[in-house]
Amino acid sequence: MLSPLAASIYGVIGLAGTTGLGIGGFAYASRWPTSQIFGRTLIAPRNPGQLALTFDDGPNPAWTPRLLDILAEHNVHATFFMVGKFAKSERGLARRVADAGHLIGNHTWSHPDLSRTRSANVLDELTRTNDLLAQIMGKPVRYFRPPFGARRPYVLKLARQLGLVPVTWNAMTTDWREPSADRIARNLIKKIDSNQSSGYAGNIVLHDGSHRGQNADRGPSITAAAQLLERYHRTHSFVTLDAWSK
Repeated sequence: MLSPLAASIYGVIGLAGTTGLGIGGFAYASRWPTSQIFGRTLIAPRNPGQLALTFDDGPNPAWTPRLLDILAEHNVHATFFMVGKFAKSERGLARRVADAGHLIGNHTWSHPDLSRTRSANVLDELTRTNDLLAQIMGKPVRYFRPPFGARRPYVLKLARQLGLVPVTWNAMTTDWREPSADRIARNLIKKIDSNQSSGYAGNIVLHDGSHRGQNADRGPSITAAAQLLERYHRTHSFVTLDAWSK
């Protein structure tokens, strides 16, 4: 039998362990891109012949126009998850993206961590962005990607109430801080090919902008996107996300 002191010590250790598991479980449920614990998100179907290029944090006047040129050269349409405040200041560029036939999605107004954002503020982030993008595109927004992939049950429930399909991903690397386009492309190719081996399409994330401010250097990310297009255009179909949720 344990002494009262020993029992107290083991009780504290047990509580700490349980708390740690709870924190770890929340982190997985709220941030792991393929987790469906807090609610369903669109990732990718069992169709290894398809790839969806998606770009976050724009529009970026420094690099989004170059990206549009590259996509046009390959006759490929992509999905752009735009930050509302940047779309507001770059309405013309956002409209150019839509006019080129690309799909535009909601990436919130200011790119907060929605797993830690008050419910009223989550509503404001999504509705302000929805309203602005609908004005620019001339039609409602259908897709939403939470910044950092961070969500909680309320976030996903609210998104669906607003008519939005929550989207995560299954192929991403740290392109926003990687100076080598070759490394970005190489890391994504590994993930794409791994998904294909498992029988899944690839939902690829790159960044044409930065949530910290406009005119960020996204040259490596855009060059990596061009490398992916060159590598897969003969063997895969490039689609926008609406091909997976009709």
